[in-house]
Amino acid sequence: MSAAGDTDRRDLVILGGGLVGMTLALAAAKKGISSHVVDRADPADLVAEGFDGRASAISTASWNLFGNIGLHPSLEPFASPIAKIAVSDQLKPGRIDFEPDPHEGSLGRMFENRRLRLALYEAAEGEPLIAFHPHSEIANRHRGPHGVTVTLADGRILAGNLMIAAEGRRSPTREEAGIGIAKWDYGHRAIVAGLSHERPHGGVAWEIFWPAGPFALLPMRDDAEGRHRSALVWTVDEKDAAGVLKLGDRAFHAEVVKRMGDVFGAVGDIGPRSSFPLGFHHTARIVEDRLTLVGDAAHGIHPIAGQGLNLGLRDVGALVECMAEGMRLGLEPGDAQVLARYERWRGLDSMMVAMATDGLTRLFGVPGRTASAVRRLGMAGVQRAAPLKTWFMDEARGVSGQLPELLAG
Repeated sequence: MSAAGDTDRRDLVILGGGLVGMTLALAAAKKGISSHVVDRADPADLVAEGFDGRASAISTASWNLFGNIGLHPSLEPFASPIAKIAVSDQLKPGRIDFEPDPHEGSLGRMFENRRLRLALYEAAEGEPLIAFHPHSEIANRHRGPHGVTVTLADGRILAGNLMIAAEGRRSPTREEAGIGIAKWDYGHRAIVAGLSHERPHGGVAWEIFWPAGPFALLPMRDDAEGRHRSALVWTVDEKDAAGVLKLGDRAFHAEVVKRMGDVFGAVGDIGPRSSFPLGFHHTARIVEDRLTLVGDAAHGIHPIAGQGLNLGLRDVGALVECMAEGMRLGLEPGDAQVLARYERWRGLDSMMVAMATDGLTRLFGVPGRTASAVRRLGMAGVQRAAPLKTWFMDEARGVSGQLPELLAG
């Protein structure tokens, strides 16, 4: 990863050096495409010691992408495979178990976000085609007929052929470009924490639906002391969130135990809590002149199916493939033909996943005994329908649809 001077021009100017933005820079570098990566955050803050519960499910397809950009050796020791997903309505009879055949491998892998960032930063550090500019504020963005420039607050000017917004849900680059967005708020907040428990999780991810919202337990690796751990994502009504976050440690522990039942035995320590509001958004377009959107800048979905990051990594694979093939034909990365192909490829797929996730959120969010009974009846039907279960598992693995080469294994 090189330091860039005032006149350093590269193929891409990637705004946002998070999980999607940095993966994009590394995947592009593997195809000989150079980039500037600009991020407001200080990397030291994002990789600080300690597990705060922020974790991501990496699908099979996304794991293939990480392998193709050389990250498997640094990540594999920290992976917690998802062997099975158990879906339950209030821990009543009639749950669904999504468990692949042994030869098909796991449904994905869980990682602490901190570990993913460490692996990405380490790989970028040794990549001369990536110039990383952390802790940087943007003073001006400019897109013209012959390229793009970004002026940083300290006066440095970064030039490139294509600007890529990877800044997340509140992307200022998207807003400045005037790209329309459809969005709604679910009126819920996700509370995230890490916890330890008495019995091993066996690689099982639990999604327990309560009237107030889903309660997910995601399998993590045992810690250094051998304690069994899971990541908790508890969805509560926005009006109740402040109260839940203010609960004392003992009261919060009691509420968690009440919703977990005896799934993993006694609950031990629960780590610090963080939270974020839940909403849906999808942009009308994902490209403009010499600009493209990736990840949450383009689409934000409910975490109910754990597909948010994986959707962004599919964007990465598709965009890099479109750029690499265009450059082989003599086109620039920011050429309108290259961007049009990317938009055709990703627009429909991301919308289908987003709408399916939204439908699932609404189905399991309907309160009342009748709705619960209907859900359990439907779940029992899915449990018996092998083709339907296979479809759901393929979606979880990210192996359905037209896969970019980098994600295909």
